[in-house]
Amino acid sequence: MKICAFISLSGGQGKTTAAFFTALLLAQQGKRVLAIDADPQANLTFYLGQEVEENEPSLMEVLTGVVTTEDGIYATQYPNLFVIPADRSLFKVSDFLASSGTGAFILKLRLKAVADLFDYVIIDVQPSRSQICLTALGAADLALIPVESNTKGVNSLIDTLKFVGEQTNLAAFTGSILGVIPFRDRWVGNTQTVDSRENIAAMAELFPDLTIFPSIKESEQFKKGIRQGKTLTELGHEQLEYPFTKLMEVLTRD
Repeated sequence: MKICAFISLSGGQGKTTAAFFTALLLAQQGKRVLAIDADPQANLTFYLGQEVEENEPSLMEVLTGVVTTEDGIYATQYPNLFVIPADRSLFKVSDFLASSGTGAFILKLRLKAVADLFDYVIIDVQPSRSQICLTALGAADLALIPVESNTKGVNSLIDTLKFVGEQTNLAAFTGSILGVIPFRDRWVGNTQTVDSRENIAAMAELFPDLTIFPSIKESEQFKKGIRQGKTLTELGHEQLEYPFTKLMEVLTRD
């Protein structure tokens, strides 16, 4: 089982969009995929069409050990794709994680119980230096960093890499960085805007050893795909799916 955390310390960087389409495409390839919503905003849970009732377990109950990991997993409407959902109660788990003494490793320990059930785990991580973020990163074999193709995105990349480096030095994260995927790359017709081009170039210049994946172009088709539960290819926009195709080539490499 390969675990990949989609992490960026600023909001609006494309984490949930990237996590959703990556999980969906992996599942369509016949891989058994577990999506984990580790963000109290619960956007990935919503995107996957999962509604958590008050008496139903979510990631909160899995992390605190109120239920087994398997009891916190739900089938989605998509074949091969399952989810551990989030709800607003996930905010409350920070105190538990902080006081446990092993907060950075709790999700990793919980996932060992289902290691034989899934090929891939995709984690959508809360965009902050929180205990939830710590345990999500600590569970991962790989970290993918989505960032906007603008100045805010460059700054988010710098902050996120610093955070990942700190956790690596503490041995809380023992995986590797898969790469960076630029988000909302703006084009006018067939011409990339100067702002997008310069900021993506800045990412490559600042961090020459990092893989910079093809960028996710700014397009309403991504929102349409999420609403309809379809891939970009199914919507007739195969070219927009190219970044995810390249991502999966690396993610599924043995």
